[in-house]
Amino acid sequence: MICVGIDVGKNTHYACVKNDRQITLREPFAVQNDEAGFAKLYAAIRKHPKEKVVIGLESTSIYGENLITFLAGHGYKIALINPIQTNAIRKGSIRNAKTDKIDSRGVCKFLATEEYRLLQPGELQLLELRGLCRFRQTLQKSCTRLKTQLTSYLDLSFPEFYQAFSKVHGKGAYAALMEYPTAKMMGKANVIKLSGVLEKASRGRLGRARAEDLKRLAKQSVASGSRDMSLQIQLTIPQIRLVEEQVKAVEKQIETIYEQVGSIIRTVPGIGTITGAIILSEIGDIKRFSNPGQLIAFAGLDPVVRQSGKFRASSTRMSKRGSPLLRFALVRAAWHISNNNDTFSAYYREKLSHKGGHYRTLGHVAGKLCRVLFKMLRDDMPFNLP
Repeated sequence: MICVGIDVGKNTHYACVKNDRQITLREPFAVQNDEAGFAKLYAAIRKHPKEKVVIGLESTSIYGENLITFLAGHGYKIALINPIQTNAIRKGSIRNAKTDKIDSRGVCKFLATEEYRLLQPGELQLLELRGLCRFRQTLQKSCTRLKTQLTSYLDLSFPEFYQAFSKVHGKGAYAALMEYPTAKMMGKANVIKLSGVLEKASRGRLGRARAEDLKRLAKQSVASGSRDMSLQIQLTIPQIRLVEEQVKAVEKQIETIYEQVGSIIRTVPGIGTITGAIILSEIGDIKRFSNPGQLIAFAGLDPVVRQSGKFRASSTRMSKRGSPLLRFALVRAAWHISNNNDTFSAYYREKLSHKGGHYRTLGHVAGKLCRVLFKMLRDDMPFNLP
């Protein structure tokens, strides 16, 4: 067997080539994260029979994903390794030194002496899906932040605006604010023009009555005329609209890939496309986990035990380690499946009766869902609980 160990970096990777007896065939060398660098690596390993070559990389960041795609496209076997495992090998040496070259040697040693799991063909799609799901989360956080800012601007420019709109972040409210962003401007607005703006934005649901309410509230507003927030409001609303459109575009791509993957998760009642895509992409290959407990721990749903001497905590909380996005998706799915499946509904009511509270109960349901998903994905069997 030919072991190729790669230490992944942002701009430069380091690769080392050894055989299974740990005889160095190629000293560690730099591989730039560009076309020339990839070609250099390929030239170094193509002289060896492809069926005998195993390439190992640490699964630490996004910087290795392009390299993985390149190597997989050339038909090489790739092992993604937990950095904790390679760190244990490095710390076991006498000097315990750490450099990129030493790390590439450590990966080679791991491939020759430890058990590892090869990257499966379908995982490349899951890596792409995971990137899209995480990007969607970033966009949603940005949108939430912008909406919070807009609310704070309204608190100063037109605090009574909330009395006219139960949904401040709706199309009608945004259209009115883009034309008349402050109470002072709204109070001077032409009722007919304001009615037209509202009617067009809401597709006829709003009209003159809402326009008159806005003018009345604006004239009675306690907003300070010296603190004109019109520019902030008129610049923030287009940003919100842009991010919301970006979220829709990302979700459309997520749906396309999720359908192509055709995961068995789609058979679970109550789990929609986006939630299912998040769960599937964050879990990746189920063979990474030998039992349901490992999957639960990876999601951070495992309990943390507090004990010292004779003291033992009367209650426990979830560790919240591992993937926060997976944990969020599982808890969200737990609530939906509790409303769509008799078995999970009964389990929810049972745990809730122990006075654990709604969110604590959802943690238990999410743990049960993890065990079910582990069985489904491992055995490729559809959801079949009554």
